[in-house]
Amino acid sequence: MKILLTSLNAKYVHSSLALRYLGTAARNAGFSAACREFTINNEKDYIYGELVRGEYDIIGFSCYIWNIERIREVAANVKKACPQIRILLGGPEVSCGAGEFLRENPWADWILRGEGEASLVQLLRSLCGTGELSDVAGLTYRDGSMIRENDDGQPLTAEQIPFPYSVFPVEEDKVVYYEASRGCPYRCSYCLSSLEKRVRPLPLERVEKELSYFLNEQVRQVKFIDRTFNYDVSRAQTIWKFLMDHDNGKTNFHFEICADLLDKASLQLLSHARKGLFQLEIGIQSTDKAALAAVERKAETDRLFSNVRALTALKNIHIHTDLIAGLPFEDYETFGRSFDQVYALQSDNLQLGFLKLLKGTKLREQEEKYGYIYRENAPYEVISNRYISAGELVQLKMIENVLELYGNRGGFSKSLEYLIRRTGKSPFAFYERLAAFFYDSGFQHRSHRKEDLYRILLRFAGSMEGEFAGIEDETRQLLENDLEETMNFDAVKKFHRKGWEI
Repeated sequence: MKILLTSLNAKYVHSSLALRYLGTAARNAGFSAACREFTINNEKDYIYGELVRGEYDIIGFSCYIWNIERIREVAANVKKACPQIRILLGGPEVSCGAGEFLRENPWADWILRGEGEASLVQLLRSLCGTGELSDVAGLTYRDGSMIRENDDGQPLTAEQIPFPYSVFPVEEDKVVYYEASRGCPYRCSYCLSSLEKRVRPLPLERVEKELSYFLNEQVRQVKFIDRTFNYDVSRAQTIWKFLMDHDNGKTNFHFEICADLLDKASLQLLSHARKGLFQLEIGIQSTDKAALAAVERKAETDRLFSNVRALTALKNIHIHTDLIAGLPFEDYETFGRSFDQVYALQSDNLQLGFLKLLKGTKLREQEEKYGYIYRENAPYEVISNRYISAGELVQLKMIENVLELYGNRGGFSKSLEYLIRRTGKSPFAFYERLAAFFYDSGFQHRSHRKEDLYRILLRFAGSMEGEFAGIEDETRQLLENDLEETMNFDAVKKFHRKGWEI
């Protein structure tokens, strides 16, 4: 059999860990499975042509909210062109409601639900005559006009999980994804990770061996996909210390953590890390107690804030904080308060995300309880609920845009600090005002080079009236300072030759 495992990543620099797990499991079982990655930005005809001309017997797609709509279209056309190709699907976007998906998509032959390493091998063996489809754990399949669903299999033990880079080597120009554990100890009702009831950590000796491989290869970034990396404080410290002791001076490691679990020993250890060695992503999501309780998210907010402030004070770790708009009980005003409290932590990046009502999650089952209206197709993003209107969420989208352009992009620190202090009662009020100016002026209709963003911000300062009038001159001087710190001498000279007009 000629087998292809493929997926459409969100960006070129991303890589698919799932394909490598599945491909490694298949190869270890004696099957010759190739892996091929595309992106959602590739032309559909290009992807279609590459799949058709490959003359495969089986094409397996790894499906997520960011690629399922494109996969539907491409796979359906591949099936029309080559009816003999069997289409296999897996991944979180098809694991829930697999039978319904097969009924709605006649081009799909099989769906493997949940973890697929063992099930894929079982499926391939059955196709070779050494087993029955009815024995393949987690398989949803067609049996004549019937659709059948086999029972779920047992998750692999930590020792059974293959090292995904033993067969498929790392790529220098892509982010390397890695997990030191599967599962999550928390039960956040909007998250698919809440469906697994336990954490399966890989043995520390194995983790250190595999991390040594990345260090020896001198990859640019390793991104841990553990849902809560520091769920075990001592274990997290051991891994961090290992990476610090074996630092190659180049590789960066990204972790998603719960900041309220950090203790003094963790902070002390992290204070000695090389600048740029670690990135920490901290999902705060909201500071509203009612919203957090509704989604079963437990956090000691005071301790969390104290630890984030301590981390940012270290100045050696890139800190990324997250908020989610659209949670139950959090209206526009209370979200603004969450924004102000998290913005005050002065993390390097504040991501304003929007709730997705994912298939299989408890919150999606509670959509009527909270009056959720959400987009019909993936990624099922919230449109409104009983607490926040569609118009208010659009307003937050506008704020998200200018926050990305100015707050998260960097290069505006002095001017933003001044403008927030001078023109707004709070950071949220400032970005709200800036977003209104940006969109009323029509700047959202095209992309902007970074130097033009300085000109736009000066024009915003010049548009102030009443008690805020007269701030343009000081803003210009602070923008000059930011420019000189951000751009090289020649770029600054070029900027001034054009002037401040946009």
